[in-house]
Amino acid sequence: MRIYFKYIQVLFRSEMVYKKSFILLCIGQFFVPFSIFFAMFLLFDQFGNLEGWDFYEVALLFGVIHLSFAISEMFFRGFDGFSTLVVNGEFDRILVRPRSTVLQVLGSKIDFTRIARILQGLFVLSLALTHIEIQWTFLKGMTVFFMIIGGIAIMSGLFIIFASMCFWTVQGLEIANIFTDGGREMTQYPLTIYAKGFRIFFTLIIPFGMVNYVPMQFLMDQTHQVSIIYAFAPLYGLLFLIPSLMIWRFGVLRYKSTGS
Repeated sequence: MRIYFKYIQVLFRSEMVYKKSFILLCIGQFFVPFSIFFAMFLLFDQFGNLEGWDFYEVALLFGVIHLSFAISEMFFRGFDGFSTLVVNGEFDRILVRPRSTVLQVLGSKIDFTRIARILQGLFVLSLALTHIEIQWTFLKGMTVFFMIIGGIAIMSGLFIIFASMCFWTVQGLEIANIFTDGGREMTQYPLTIYAKGFRIFFTLIIPFGMVNYVPMQFLMDQTHQVSIIYAFAPLYGLLFLIPSLMIWRFGVLRYKSTGS
């Protein structure tokens, strides 16, 4: 971890070389996504609710998933742009260093401008939590935290999986955006609005539903027999990292240099 913090320190210093550019990018990162949130507000202003979900309940989902995505994109940016390391032959140098390849790729790029999106996610999340009528307990507070952690794990796992594909394709695959950006857009709404097969896939295979719909039932007491399992369902997202890292290791062992 000491090495990783060194990476953070060095990359932050490089960002601060152009402070005005950094500040302007942060401002853009903060305000541009609000257009999506504003569109959601107009939707609910027109129709009132979405299959029984009111605006602030959906805003809670919006805040959680956008906060999770922003944190993951900030610290896992190295995997998101991993194809550049492969194409330039820089991954060859990573392999000869006596440190974990995951750690080195993590430290290859950290997007500090995403702090603006993190603040935006926190703003929307705070707005939702102050307007939703929830009988708060310590466990329910922890459930919200678990939802964020689980969301980070799923998004990070997807970044790792699609970075691993570069070992065979060299270039990154645009299909990845369907599951990363698309997953973010999808899970800002409750899964109940989607078809059954779609819900099953994105609950059991790519477990967005575990950090979205399932824990919300616990928070809102929407089930007749509320189980404590619902509160810990978001931690299922952490398990998603296991196959993601296995795919990464499989790819590393079969990597052939690009010859750059």
